[in-house]
Order: sequence, then structure tokens, then C-alpha cells
Amino acid sequence: MANFKVDTDADGIALVTWDMPDRSMNVITMEVIEELSGIVEKVAGDAAIKGAVITSGKDTFCGGADLTMLERMGAIYAEKVRSQGEEAAAAFVFEESRKLSQLYRRLETCGKPFVCAINGTAMGGGFELALACHHRVAADNPKTRLGLPEIKIGLFPGAGGTQRIARMLQPADALQFLLKGDQLKTDRAKAMKLIDAVVPQDDLVKTAKEWIKAGGKAEAPWDVKGFKFPGGLVYSKAGMMTFPAANAIYRRETYDNYPAARAIMQVVYEGLQLPMDVALRVESRWFAKILRSPEAAAMIRTLFVSMQDLNKGARRPAGAPASAIKTVGVVGAGFMGAGIAQVSAAAGLNVVLIDRDQETAEKGKAALHKSLSDRVAKGRMKSAERDGLLALITPSADYGALKGCDLVIEAVFEDRKVKSEVIAKIQAAIGDNTVFASNTSTLPISSLASEFKDPPRFVGIHFFSPVDRMMLVEIILGKDTGDKALAVALDYVRAIRKTPIVVNDARGFYTSRVVGTYIREGHLMLADGVPAAMIENVGRMAGMPVGPLSLNDEVAVDLAWKILKATEADLGPDAIEPRQKTLLEELVEKRGRFGRKNGKGFYDYPANGPKKLWPGLAELQTVKLNPDSIDVAELKMRLLGIQALETARCFEEQVLTDVREADVGSILGFGFAPFTGGTLSFIDMMGTKKFVELCRRLEAKFGARFAPNKLLLEMAEKNETFYGRFAPPKTKKAA
Repeated sequence: MANFKVDTDADGIALVTWDMPDRSMNVITMEVIEELSGIVEKVAGDAAIKGAVITSGKDTFCGGADLTMLERMGAIYAEKVRSQGEEAAAAFVFEESRKLSQLYRRLETCGKPFVCAINGTAMGGGFELALACHHRVAADNPKTRLGLPEIKIGLFPGAGGTQRIARMLQPADALQFLLKGDQLKTDRAKAMKLIDAVVPQDDLVKTAKEWIKAGGKAEAPWDVKGFKFPGGLVYSKAGMMTFPAANAIYRRETYDNYPAARAIMQVVYEGLQLPMDVALRVESRWFAKILRSPEAAAMIRTLFVSMQDLNKGARRPAGAPASAIKTVGVVGAGFMGAGIAQVSAAAGLNVVLIDRDQETAEKGKAALHKSLSDRVAKGRMKSAERDGLLALITPSADYGALKGCDLVIEAVFEDRKVKSEVIAKIQAAIGDNTVFASNTSTLPISSLASEFKDPPRFVGIHFFSPVDRMMLVEIILGKDTGDKALAVALDYVRAIRKTPIVVNDARGFYTSRVVGTYIREGHLMLADGVPAAMIENVGRMAGMPVGPLSLNDEVAVDLAWKILKATEADLGPDAIEPRQKTLLEELVEKRGRFGRKNGKGFYDYPANGPKKLWPGLAELQTVKLNPDSIDVAELKMRLLGIQALETARCFEEQVLTDVREADVGSILGFGFAPFTGGTLSFIDMMGTKKFVELCRRLEAKFGARFAPNKLLLEMAEKNETFYGRFAPPKTKKAA
């Protein structure tokens, strides 16, 4: 066997050690399924073996299934549809996708006790393996996480996870766990009775073996006659209090955009009314159905395969030597700069935090201390961890302290004059090998780099707020940015455990430019006479995290006004929407409504209580449409379609050069409807011809902003897709 090692001790207990070669983490592949199946049959059929303990030879137990295996299954399915028909293709997916479920059920009913000794994180199919074992022991490791996160990539646990969880927890708790995809620490998992014991690492295997020697039963609770469900029967009083309410919550949270979430509701509801083996078959049928859905295919590709490629340096210049980044300089100790300092120190890097004077620099670190102390108070961080992180940050007003830095990031106010002054001070202090990065969301990198003594060492790094929570970093290449600067930027982003996308210099780059169209469309809907509440609700219904008006409040209404004026000044009046200008001028200049930051924008933000839409918005509408006469589907397409169209324009203009970065950036950067797989996947899922037809309809009704670009027209004519025409290079997949 390539992936497992089996040692049977004098007591007849087999220790099965899972240790995949050439992988940093164990994952489930077809080869693993075949080998583990052989081990189960060996244990079941050998009278000398009393039971088995399954553990890992790595620091973690298992990261789940190798999703590239499922992605390939989708490709085989498509080929079989063409060659053998839909029915044969569906049967193939059903039989192949249920092999893991059948293996785990065989393990569970083989007549010999199995214990899972979890020595680190166990996710997805790895945790489902643990649930199928008769006893679960975890090592006491604060880094361990246990969970079933499949919902986050458009799937659900299809190897028995939904049925076992629903028989271990109250239905409401089971549904919440499955639908949220939470990752549990060991103490929480034990409190929920998903694991049986937490012991020191050195005692892990010994404790597992002792359970077998003490007469551990080789029977799952649900296979014992008289088993009672934790929450009672589905059609009991308690059941009727759970499922109708859960269905309402599901619809409120997902707007029925996620087939996998709907399937979880279905299989738990049906499975709890059936014997275990029949319930598992139902689960497998639903899993095969969801696996064939376009939403799952798009989400797996973007949120697993593409993210994995980008995180592992798919865009790193070939031949650029690895960067030994030890010290990072951050200039600007405000909210953004302090956040950059925090994530850098959390990665073990030394940080020099510079501001105009020592007091201001100290204030930035003090604010960070307060926010981290809040985490400590809530039990999300240990005080020693906070103190260790803060010890790596040195506040200073002396630019000379930047001399030994490997990378310097300026994060000062988004004003060209301010940045120019800071660039001059930094370049006078740093060495000739230090890479310089500007954190900006709007100012052209090439223009800023022209003021730097060595433009090839100048790169843009656009962080998103709040820095510690947002997982995307947009790296911007100026016209003279060299390979070394790009390599250092990518290595730094990898070190702080975020996902990078690389874009070329242009007004608004990629993310700011595209999300601006979403906000603008909300403004123009308001001008059209659509009620503000309807705009916001439809935004969420379309799959966006917040409505466009709420989002504008978050990023600041006065900033949108400033950007619009700058665009008009630079490109002329034809580059802006007059109705948007009228609206923003009224809000900012005449009403002083700047957004959340001053407590009033499109919403009012009372000191106590939730935000509410500002009633005065209705007064600003010269046209008021009857809500019942408005086509909700059309509103959705306006909000999603304008973002997808702008992304296609970015691709044609070479602001974007990689389809993976377009999709990953759109979901992680501005929350574009994740179920679509991202802005370009949205077009591909619809079909380029149909998308162009949509654009033409919207253009005829709402204006030239919806006119399809030349690239889209060409692709529609040839019936091409973005992932077909611009397929990314094949990269080696690893755990």
C-alpha cells in the first residue's frame, strides 16, 4: 500500500497509519478509498485482529476529499452525456460518488470495533471517516479543527455525514452545523458529543487501543435496536417546531440560490424517517445530483482549484528566487496600516510601524492592542499570543528605521500629494534592494512609481478592509514593475496566508472598478424610481452580501462622490452618469450624508438600534414606480450582469489576464454571488450567446452602459466560453 501502514500488536489491535507520500496533508483519493477498503476487509476477516485504530502519520489527520477528483468526475460525466446519454452518465456519477459512503458503512457494520485517533485537523470526508468509526479520540491540540465545510464549495457531506450528524445532534443543531460548515475546536466538538475524548498527544493511540481492549462495541448507536433520535421523530411536536422554521431560515439566508443547502434540508428531513442504509442511499442520490449541478462545478473550480493554484504561486514569475522576508515596514499607523502590521506580525514577521510622530505611531499600536484584547476577552485568542504578536511591532517616527526592511508598504491617506511626500521620505531611507509597495485602491501605480528612484522595485498592494478578516490581496503591476517586486509581493501575501490576484495598472484596477458598477447600478435604480428597500433586498436575493446602497455607505458616500468628480475631471462628462452625479451631489454637498462614518448616508445609523433606510430618499426620487410592476428578475440581472460585463471589459483591456483571478477576486474581493463561481463563471454558466442577448436587452432599455464589448461579441459568435478560450495552464495539484 502506498498511503497506509498497518501494524498489529500482541493484543490483536491493528494500528492503521495514514501517511500519503509527497503530500503535506492526507486527502481522499480513489487510491485511498481502494486501499482503505482492503484494510477494512482484512480487519473484518482476520480472526486474530480484535479491532483497529486509524490515525495519521502527519501533523493533521485529513483535509477532506481531493476535490480535483470530483472535478474530473464532472468532466467524465459531460463526456458520457455526449457518448452514452444522460441516464448512463447520471448512473456513473451515482455509483462512483457513493463509493466512499459505502466504504464507511462497511467499516461501521463490519463487526470489529474501529477507533479514530485524530491527531490534528479533520475536515470533510476525513471527519466523516471519524464519524463512521465506533469511537473518536482527539489529541489536545489548540490548532485542531473538526468540521464538514463542503457547503462552502457548493457541496454537502456525501459520505454519510448528514445522516450520522442528524442522529448525533438535535435536528436544529445538526442543520445549523451542516449548513454553516463551521470548524470546531476539540473542546466544542466534545461538548457536542461528536468526539468522545480529548487526551494529550502522547496518550492518543494508547487511549484508543484501551477502549478496544476494554470491550468497545463494534456497533453504532443507530444500529442498536430501540435507538431513539435525539430530537424525536420528524412528525413529532418537536420536529414540527424545527423543520418549518428551519426551512424559513434557509430561504431567508440563501434565497434558494444554493442547491447544496436545499439538499441538506431535504436529506436530513427524509433520512430521519428511514432506516440508516436507505437514508444513506437517499443521501448518495442527492449528492450525485448536486455534484452534477453547475453551481457546484463553478464553486469547486473557483473556491478550491483556482484558489489553491493562486495560493501556491500560479502567477509567480518563473525563475525568481524565493524571498527571505523577515522585516516589513508599514508607513501609516491608521486603521489600514495597523491592520497590515497585525497580519504581518501574526505571520511571525518583524514590523516597523511608522507615522508622522512617535505619539501617532504609538496610538496605532495601542488601537491594535485594544482590538486584540477584545478577542482575548471573548476567548478567541490567548493573552500570550496577543503579547507575542505585539512584541514584533515597533512603532516609530524615524524613517531611518526602515533601512533594514525587506519590504516597505505605505498605507497613508488616499491622496496623491500625501503619498508623494511619503514616497520621497521612504526612498531616502531604504536600501537599494528593498521592494516598495503602495497600498492604494484607486491611484495609478505607474504614476506613483514615476516618483520612485527605481520603478522596477515599485508595486501596488491593495488590501481590503478590515485587513485581518478579508482574505484577498490585489497586487497591481505598474508598467515598469519588475519580476523581483512581483515575486516579493506574492511571497509576502503567501506568508500572511491570504489569496493574491495580479492585475495590471488601470483606473480603479479590477475590484474597485467592478464593484463601482454595482454601486452605480443601485444609484441609477433609485433614479429610475425603484423603492430603496427593493433595491437592497434584490441585491441580497441576487446573491450579493449586502445591497448596493448599504455597500456605498460602508465604503463612504463622499468617497464615491470624490471618485466621480475625479473621473469627470480626467475623462470628461461622457465618462459619468449625470443622474448619479445629481444624487451624490445632493447627498454629500447639500445634505452632508457621508455614509456610516458620520452616521448618515443612504441609511441612518442611530446610536442605539439597527440602521434604517433614510426616509428622505423617497423625496429625492422624481419618479416613483409601483413595486408590483417591477420585474425582480430584471433587477437581479442588472446588478449581476453589469459586474460581469465590466469584468469582461477588464479582460479585454488586459487589466486581468487570468480567468482564475477574475473569479476568485470577484468573490473574495467584493462578494460577487458565490454560487455562480464568480463574474466570468457567471457568463460561462449562462452561455456567452445568452449573456450577450441579455446585455442587448438591457442596453435597449437602460442605455449604453450595458453594451457588450468586442471580446464578448466575438466569443458569442464562436460560441466560446472564458474557461474554454482562456483556459489557465495546468498546474500540479497537491494537498
